[in-house]
Amino acid sequence: MNPSRRLVLHGACALLLAAALPSLPAFAANDVAGVKFDDTATVHGQPLKLNGAGLRTKVIFKVYALGLYLPEKKTSVADILAVQGPRRIQIVSLRDLTSQDFGDAFMKGLNANTDAAERTRLLPQTKTFGEMFAAIPGLKKGDVLLVDWIPGTGTVCTLNGRKIGETVPDVAFYNAILRIWIGNDPADTDLKPKLLGG
Repeated sequence: MNPSRRLVLHGACALLLAAALPSLPAFAANDVAGVKFDDTATVHGQPLKLNGAGLRTKVIFKVYALGLYLPEKKTSVADILAVQGPRRIQIVSLRDLTSQDFGDAFMKGLNANTDAAERTRLLPQTKTFGEMFAAIPGLKKGDVLLVDWIPGTGTVCTLNGRKIGETVPDVAFYNAILRIWIGNDPADTDLKPKLLGG
């Protein structure tokens, strides 16, 4: 190959690489174990931004990918819990989970991040939410569970686009759910900073 042709080819490769590089971080941030989280979502007519996404693992097993959507990006737990508008937790199962397994993990995370007084106050809503787990056989690999906070309505859950369970009205309960992953004793210490935009 003559030198001028080699120079042209090297230049073309460099341009292609330079063009590709800016898109790599965005793709990496939104791709979790093969699950692609959209940059935006719409809840109750309001556009939300992907605040962060990450992987929940247990021992060596990939359990689910989780994304957190907010009206504006936030990097602190206090700011996320104080958000006034709609919010969304998107969970994509990476393995089959029984409703008991998922329900037990939910209760463990809830109990680890609430004190006794708050658990007592939220007990009726926790029971209502828990009935959702009893109403479904579990999550199959690839299932998508959305847990949305809609101001004036409450916590609404959908599984693969179908509403499941009853609506839970108290924002304190939704914040208790969020603290399962971003609280002081998160379900996965590697997942928490990713949800905070890290």
